[in-house]
Amino acid sequence: MTLLDTFFNLEVLGSAFPALMRGVINTFLLGFAAIGVGIPAGLVVGLLRLYGPKPVRSLAVFYIDILRATPMLVVLMLIYFALPFVGIRLSSWTCAILAFALVMAAYMAEVFRSGIEGIGKGQFEAAAALGLPFVITLRKVILPQAVRVVIPPTTNNCVSMFKDTSLASTVALAELMKEGLDAQALYANPTPLIGAALIYVAFLWPMVRLVAMLERKFSRQTQR
Repeated sequence: MTLLDTFFNLEVLGSAFPALMRGVINTFLLGFAAIGVGIPAGLVVGLLRLYGPKPVRSLAVFYIDILRATPMLVVLMLIYFALPFVGIRLSSWTCAILAFALVMAAYMAEVFRSGIEGIGKGQFEAAAALGLPFVITLRKVILPQAVRVVIPPTTNNCVSMFKDTSLASTVALAELMKEGLDAQALYANPTPLIGAALIYVAFLWPMVRLVAMLERKFSRQTQR
């Protein structure tokens, strides 16, 4: 069997393509669900980390540190395999979304924290001089400026999240990697896995270039 027949068998790829497309749809759904929950949750945790009462700040720091230090796969396994021992049984979808969102929120909390702390204290002082309440100052003055700063790292975290969705195959969720593995076993050929890898590159490479473009754009704006 030639190299092409082993790794780039078009007949096998054509047969496996519908399954790979189902996996792509599930990968997108899982990634967007985790990002859609993780980013707002990260903003809340980041604000509590900065402005909450001292016990709440300590709890937020503990959450951020633990979730950032724990591998994504470990978090996923704990939720999927450990919770049933205390009577909590969740579907593969729920477990995956919960695990990815928890980790995403921890990373985004630090992103938002650094973005907010990057805004000069003079902004708060000027808002206070105008008589604006603290909450209004955050919502109308600080956060709009911080959002622009955190766009590049947020986009980078989104790329990482879509890559991490491949770990959901360990909890029997039929995302792209799971479909590729099943197709490889079915056809006894690695071509479906090569196809899955190429699909990942096809939709993640533009996002990687977007991150680089945003970083250059905001770097130029900062230098001005």
